[in-house]
Amino acid sequence: MSSMSTTTTRHFLGLKGVSAEEITSILDRAAYWEQSPSKVNNQLHGKFVSNLFFENSTRTRFSFELAQKRLGADVLNFSSAESSVQKGESIYDTVRTLESMGIDAGVIRLKPNGVLQELAEKIKIPLINAGDGNNEHPTQALLDFYTMRKQFGAIKGLTVSIIGDILHSRVARSNLWGLIALGAKVQFCAPASMQAPELAEFAPYVNFEEALKADVVMMLRVQLERHDTGLIKSAEEYREQYGLTVERASRMAPHAIIMHPAPVNRNVELDDELVEHEKSKIFTQIAHGVPIRMAVIERALS
Repeated sequence: MSSMSTTTTRHFLGLKGVSAEEITSILDRAAYWEQSPSKVNNQLHGKFVSNLFFENSTRTRFSFELAQKRLGADVLNFSSAESSVQKGESIYDTVRTLESMGIDAGVIRLKPNGVLQELAEKIKIPLINAGDGNNEHPTQALLDFYTMRKQFGAIKGLTVSIIGDILHSRVARSNLWGLIALGAKVQFCAPASMQAPELAEFAPYVNFEEALKADVVMMLRVQLERHDTGLIKSAEEYREQYGLTVERASRMAPHAIIMHPAPVNRNVELDDELVEHEKSKIFTQIAHGVPIRMAVIERALS
């Protein structure tokens, strides 16, 4: 089953195997929504969309919720912190229950790998991936592409360095698949303990010096809770070896930009004063999340 099934449903599970044409059509539609003069329209009036967050992320949920409300949909928020999933009900049962009640689409974020794919085979309403395990986070990658395209005019031919914990990163994977489709060159930079060897055939691992020569330097969020597993000795040491410091940023090309999926651990993966530096597109990326998600939700329900 492909990442995006067009048979009975309009699931949007990932960017692996998705064509450049399909990605571009979503980016173009997002541009339409970004330029739309009205804050709210009735495109999805009478549709019920549920945000099913089995893993917390306030920012991503707010971004989806704003997108849904701007399209005129009715929104139901579900977060597992206060749900029956804590009591042992399966994720499937929860989603199936809401489907039975008559929701029209579900935006879903979950921790375990592989569960989303299984759900998509059994659930008939369209499911939109808002982050699954360390597999994919397609709307984050799309808002990244949108940001790059606005900055450079085109994505084809760009070199993008993705730096940090590649092993656990769904952002790195969705960016990799989409950027390759769009004709960019991707390279990774990561400590040995944070490399995903199965991705090396698609993007080489380079040292930091080499990574800084790219058009886009994308820093990944470091999960500081990985301290206990020994992957990170300390935040200070991580910054010293793999953080984008002011000094390192000064060696980037004049035209190059800094990106980050946010929230940022300031002074760990990125020095504090770089977060809103003129090269940084972090808050621009966040702004682009709403029109991108409007395009994706509309596509799922059209």
